[in-house]
Amino acid sequence: MATIAVNILWVLVAVVILCMVVYLAFWVLEQMSVPVPEIAKRAVWIIVLLIALIFLITTLTGTNIHSFNWK
Repeated sequence: MATIAVNILWVLVAVVILCMVVYLAFWVLEQMSVPVPEIAKRAVWIIVLLIALIFLITTLTGTNIHSFNWK
């Protein structure tokens, strides 16, 4: 049970980092005065959401597609 909790925490950390990278990319584009259409922003955030759901589901089911075994 503790392993699942640790894996879920790692998934949450990875999702937060992914969201920060995407937000930073949009921020940099806006600072450079590059217009990003709203539909493109929504599409990217939907993809990020789907990736987060895949990470979470694989962690909860224990299939370990992404493994954080650092031995």
